[in-house]
Amino acid sequence: MLVEGGGGRGRGRALQAGLREAVRDGRLGAGTQLPSSRELAADLGVSRGLVTDAYAQLTAEGYLTSRQGAGTWVADLRQGPEPPTPPAFAADDRGGPDDLRPGLPDLALFPRAAWSAAHRRVMATLPHRALGYPDPRGLPELRAALAALLGRRRGVAADPDQVMVTAGVAQAHTLVGLALHARGERRTAVEDPGSPEHTALLAATGLTAVPVPVDGEGLSVTALEATGVRSVVVTPCHQFPSGVACSAARRAALADWARDRGGVVVEDDYDGDFRYDRQPMGALQGLAPGHVVYTGSASKSLAPGLRLGWLVGPRDLVAEAAQIKRTMDLGHSVTEQAALADFLVSGAYDRQLRRCQRLYRARRDALVAALSRHAPGAEVSGIAAGLHAIVTLPERYGPEPRFLAAAARAGVAVRPLSDYRTAARPAGEGDDGRVRLVVGYAHLPPEAVARAVRLLVQGPVRDARRLSGEAGEAGR
Repeated sequence: MLVEGGGGRGRGRALQAGLREAVRDGRLGAGTQLPSSRELAADLGVSRGLVTDAYAQLTAEGYLTSRQGAGTWVADLRQGPEPPTPPAFAADDRGGPDDLRPGLPDLALFPRAAWSAAHRRVMATLPHRALGYPDPRGLPELRAALAALLGRRRGVAADPDQVMVTAGVAQAHTLVGLALHARGERRTAVEDPGSPEHTALLAATGLTAVPVPVDGEGLSVTALEATGVRSVVVTPCHQFPSGVACSAARRAALADWARDRGGVVVEDDYDGDFRYDRQPMGALQGLAPGHVVYTGSASKSLAPGLRLGWLVGPRDLVAEAAQIKRTMDLGHSVTEQAALADFLVSGAYDRQLRRCQRLYRARRDALVAALSRHAPGAEVSGIAAGLHAIVTLPERYGPEPRFLAAAARAGVAVRPLSDYRTAARPAGEGDDGRVRLVVGYAHLPPEAVARAVRLLVQGPVRDARRLSGEAGEAGR
């Protein structure tokens, strides 16, 4: 949803109009739970107050319903604004027992004992001078350890002085966006479908996101060339959300595009370590180190709450980003950086990756098995990797708005692929009655994955049978 207009009032009216129209034409079906005001504000790059006001206005008009602590829902316009029975999780709660939304690792896998041991070691040896204001690029020991790790595991070509420690990938993208804006860039391409966070972060830096379609081989470089932009954000090793891996030919074409235009490719390697059927694909950065800014983090392998990430880029861009970071936050926590450096050098990080990979693969297998049992004919697409999968349900589960409303009534949180599109859906998608979902599974143990899938598909089936029976009675 694009929210444009002259100032806050104009954007507020545009948001209200967009939501109102989505409810009227059925894109937001009755019973659909809306994102929290915080989440939607971040996705759209607007203030939280603007979203709160829009929700309040549409609630007053009868399009939405809400209860304290239970979130905001689309009302049934045929039956009045009676809210559905809320599920057992609050609107801001992520990772609940029946939450199939993507993006969250299993926080219970955080290696508390090993991390605490790393902290004890560094606190016993860290010199006093290291506790002063840090280098905004990051602790030298950590940058050296990251350069070695990324070269060994991800094929990244970099010296330690090309590595910068950040507060997660979000800050890495913000720093790069601000640096590009300072160079005079005003537009940056993003994948479509793609991560809403990319668009929101770019907007916060003054850059307009230009959607470029993704096909079975990755981002269309031909479509990228037609935009005239000089920078692009991509997820080539495991495209989010479609799950495809960028083909060798497409990777080469993207590297050639960057060299020919003197452009910048921002590579988001958000889950590149997790490949279950073969060795992970190497980072795109290795093909064009002078034009690709590689970004990653410990959010999926350790925990997002650590706020530990990194970027690897050309020396001039890293220097510009470091200057911006200096004015932004004076650098990252020295003790957390030192602990991560110890964790990497000691081999504990590699052990953690192997542990997560083994468990996440079992959970993906559980998802596939549960779909085969409870939803015959369902298809799981994308490479066997990462923390999510694209699930396409047969047409008997459609249409999508009705399915999502039934899933919400069953207490299952899930997001459709259409949520991640900027442009109109491709021809045929959504018209065939099939339901396409982006399903996260990594944060749930196998038995919870199976339960959530059963609830997800059985609720809509019961609703469909009920509606069919009511139609048959009416026809007698």
